[in-house]
Amino acid sequence: MPLIQVNQVIGKTVGQKAELIRELTETYVRVTGAKPESVWVTIEETSKDNWGVGGETIAARTAK
Repeated sequence: MPLIQVNQVIGKTVGQKAELIRELTETYVRVTGAKPESVWVTIEETSKDNWGVGGETIAARTAK
């Protein structure tokens, strides 16, 4: 079974996450010919204080 993993900061709505899962699954199925029920998608969310880019947290970058 293919597994698509998404890592993102907290803040997307339940609806946005559902749409992302649906769209990722549909794209994988279209490109590979896999059956939709075989595609797994996980979304892991991290707080902006626990994710860093360029030496600073996303929370600090967002606050600028």
